[in-house]
Amino acid sequence: MTQNPPFPSPEELKAKLSEFMKTNFGDKVAFTTYTEPQTAEAPAEEKPSATGDEPFVFDFLPRDIKAHLDRFVIKQDEAKKVLSIAVCDHYNHVNYLRRLEKEDAARAEETEYAKQNVILVGPTGVGKTYLIKHIADLIKVPFVKADATKFSETGYVGGDVEDLVRELVDKADGDVQLAQFGIIYIDEIDKLAAAGNMMGRDVSGRGVQTTLLKLMEETDVPLRSANDLQAQLQAAFEFQRRGGKAKRETISTRHILFVVSGAFERLKQQVSRRLTQGQIGFNTEPRLVMDNELFQYVGTQDFIEYGFEPEFIGRLPVRVVCEELAAGDLYQIMKFSEGSILRQYERAFRAYGIEISFEDEALRLMAEAAAKEKTGARGLLTVWEKLFRDYKYYLAGSGLSQLRVSAELVREPKKVLDRLMVEGHKQEEAALEKSALAFTEDFQKAHGLEIVFDPPAIARLIERAHAERMTMPDLCAHLFKDYQFGLSLVHKNSGQKSFVLGREAIDAPDKFLSDLVVQSHYPRASGQTSSS
Repeated sequence: MTQNPPFPSPEELKAKLSEFMKTNFGDKVAFTTYTEPQTAEAPAEEKPSATGDEPFVFDFLPRDIKAHLDRFVIKQDEAKKVLSIAVCDHYNHVNYLRRLEKEDAARAEETEYAKQNVILVGPTGVGKTYLIKHIADLIKVPFVKADATKFSETGYVGGDVEDLVRELVDKADGDVQLAQFGIIYIDEIDKLAAAGNMMGRDVSGRGVQTTLLKLMEETDVPLRSANDLQAQLQAAFEFQRRGGKAKRETISTRHILFVVSGAFERLKQQVSRRLTQGQIGFNTEPRLVMDNELFQYVGTQDFIEYGFEPEFIGRLPVRVVCEELAAGDLYQIMKFSEGSILRQYERAFRAYGIEISFEDEALRLMAEAAAKEKTGARGLLTVWEKLFRDYKYYLAGSGLSQLRVSAELVREPKKVLDRLMVEGHKQEEAALEKSALAFTEDFQKAHGLEIVFDPPAIARLIERAHAERMTMPDLCAHLFKDYQFGLSLVHKNSGQKSFVLGREAIDAPDKFLSDLVVQSHYPRASGQTSSS
């Protein structure tokens, strides 16, 4: 009977794999192995959670969640209400199942529940991602966001959708128990729609829908990807170390909440056409529907005609419509949202020593400009960056300590900036002069000798501080580092205690001091360069 060759040792396996990698890929690929640290006790199967037996606790009401969202997201009241209810229904069911599992595991396994997975519909920049992120922050579950366009059916082109579940584990610091209650958010889902008249093979649309369908229901995802060479090599080492016993680690998607979203621009035309056709008839009053209200009439059939599989859209029972943001909404976002870009710019200017403040009229003008961008709240960032780009560049370090953003600044930013730079230069010169006078006061207190800078000397000190990019205290300390000894010698020789320093003392401080010391031995010349 022929026996199978013995499984190679880790060292032999590493050598063989290294040789294989070098032969096929040259020096472009490095091969490393991971060794788990040895401990006195056997490693636990799962990382213990910080909260003991309960890795996740949910005890919120819908109004609690909406109140939290109101702090960060302006408008979208109906969307916030629907999301709050869906999240509470989902996690309350999770709580029920966890209690039931302790009492009757078989019954808990058989309990049916239609997951409250969500599809968010609405134009770009209205806060769809922001809503979900802040819900995850509030209830303290890991949150993963991805764009649907990066995925493919197999994972060889683009990404593997199962990687989203694995990323939840990473976000939970390896805590698999906590990760299984996380939220996965997939944006640009409308890009996966495969229209019926589409020509050619659909590489990533329907295939990814099918893969996502399995995840959204209930399945077990391996913690190690089949396409991750390093993970599979590590599994091989562990297999050998355990004497040929396989250890398959998975995470269940049963309690993971899935949220998908998209702008669905083509859907507006589709719904508008359906509404118009439905109004044909002698007794039908024409229904006037504004562009930003069309999403309110979206139904399941619209999504199917758009290009989604019926089974896929059926696993997204909660439909949330986000409204387009007008200029007034953008003003409210800047003024009252805790995550407002206004706070961001306050911090940015404060880092340059400038306190920035805003007039209401200026904010309204910026909101109107952002609304014209047609990108929702993202338009604010475009407008602000363009408006304040030169202000950050030229006012940082200019001496200006206060910046009041007025309507004039928004309308004529260059004109106001030029004026502020002149004012800033004056303020900076005044601050430098004050600092130079403070140096003379400190010098007198420390050494009992008075030095006085005349106006030309002050002007020259300011010039040198600018040119050499030094603070006034550092510049004076550098220029007059030997003056306490030299002037003390002059005082000892002549009794002189007060010295006027002119421009020549700033340009050549050592020569000026040397001349004073020499002249202190000759009273006839002492009055030419100093006064007592």
